[in-house]
Amino acid sequence: MIKLKTAFASVAVAGAMAAVSTPTLARDTINIVGSSTVYPFATVVAERFGRNTDFPTPKLESTGSGGGLKLFCQGIGTQHPDITNASRRMKPSEFKNCQSNGVKDIVEVKIGSDGIVIASSKKAENLDISLKHLFLALAKEVPNKAGDKLIANPYKNWSEVDSSLPNKPIVVMGPPPTSGTRDAFVELAMEGGCGEIAMIDSMEKKAKEQVCHSIREDGAFIEAGENDNLIVQKLNSDTSAYGIFGYSFLEENSGTLQAAVVEGKEPTIENISSDAYPVARSLWFYVKKAHVGVVPGIAEYVAEFTSESTWGNNGYLVDVGLIPLERNARMQAAKNATSMKTMTGEELM
Repeated sequence: MIKLKTAFASVAVAGAMAAVSTPTLARDTINIVGSSTVYPFATVVAERFGRNTDFPTPKLESTGSGGGLKLFCQGIGTQHPDITNASRRMKPSEFKNCQSNGVKDIVEVKIGSDGIVIASSKKAENLDISLKHLFLALAKEVPNKAGDKLIANPYKNWSEVDSSLPNKPIVVMGPPPTSGTRDAFVELAMEGGCGEIAMIDSMEKKAKEQVCHSIREDGAFIEAGENDNLIVQKLNSDTSAYGIFGYSFLEENSGTLQAAVVEGKEPTIENISSDAYPVARSLWFYVKKAHVGVVPGIAEYVAEFTSESTWGNNGYLVDVGLIPLERNARMQAAKNATSMKTMTGEELM
């Protein structure tokens, strides 16, 4: 708190001297940014928190994991967010950016698991697909037929990738590069499929990553922004398209949407929590400890989120699609969160 008050004083002095600095105003509402995947869970917690306590309902903004961490790490002071949600773990480079901007004490909270689904309308032909098929369908460059060089992705129809797939155009809507879902999909699905191609797998690490991480830009993959509900709406109106988003959105729309089988595994709660589903990932949020005690309610919000009645096996977040951590891991995570245990950075290495 002393650090934060010092930062406020510095900003005030700079503002008085320069007259062009952005003023730092006190606020009584928690400001949360970040992942569109974590957003529905955080929204439910925030609404209950606002109803059941004397604190205002926290303000949430869906900026994507990367966008949220960028905002979070910009500095200390109430012009900056207090908490950021993430559908992937903070990167070492992001931790370093936080530290260089004075955001020294960060509390990391792992909240549960989620699967990335390849969804479509129930009126569409569902996919039964491998990671290699996904890579070949969505990569910017793929091997030629001889397998001796890379070429611009020539595949227009799914059936051109493999005759077992639907004979219809490849149209996939997904998140932008600022999204944690995009990061996780690239790491789990694209890299996973890329690694099965001998020519690419034999490349030097940097060149291999460039190929594995590059998604095609010729219209087959459509960036749909950070609003996953928009993808859901488009899938319901377009039976030729597929969409990439978190399992919770599939659960919410299970009456109209279906999910592809990936490597023989359906995205069920059991398969995701056990990591049997190959595109499963963890969900997180990060707290700026210097804001605790300055912006009212942060510690209490964290306690609400990490209570058994919220994120436990029978908690209310399960009803909206959260897949809880295993009990011992959950108990330890709650203890670390409520005690505001700060990161060292070594966790990310």
